[in-house]
Amino acid sequence: MRYFLHFENITTGVALRLSIAFLVIAAGLALFQVITRFAFSAPSPRSEVITRSGMIWSVFLGVAVAFHHGAIISVDVIKNALPPRLGLALFLVANLGSVVFFAVLMWQGYLMTLRVMSQSLAALEISIAWVYAALPVGSAFILIAIIASMIRAVQGDWLAARDPEAAQ
Repeated sequence: MRYFLHFENITTGVALRLSIAFLVIAAGLALFQVITRFAFSAPSPRSEVITRSGMIWSVFLGVAVAFHHGAIISVDVIKNALPPRLGLALFLVANLGSVVFFAVLMWQGYLMTLRVMSQSLAALEISIAWVYAALPVGSAFILIAIIASMIRAVQGDWLAARDPEAAQ
């Protein structure tokens, strides 16, 4: 388990850095698009497509980071109102639902990516599959983060049951 949690820390760090990079690229190109459109009356057709693609990648990679930090909308109010073991069970069931959802999304995203490989992005000469690949790649990062958060929750609960002071 320790090795998986270490692996998850690494993958989440990679997802964070890539998400930030895609967001910076998207924001920079959006600014470039506004300047070329309104200052020079000559908008760049490529910047809009790359901005949209960068935002898609940024979001899918950023969700893994959000799961890692527990920033996803959760059932905390109900979980905290329940006894600790029942609250943990509710947390695990909710996260298991997320695992199923993102596993399906990863598989369907992979199939969709394969289907669109022959199509090109508008204004660019590259395959649209590079954008669609955000679904399976992002979902893989998300699945790793969810499973790690479930492991941390179980370990924390186990630790709290054995020694309440050590869990804090």
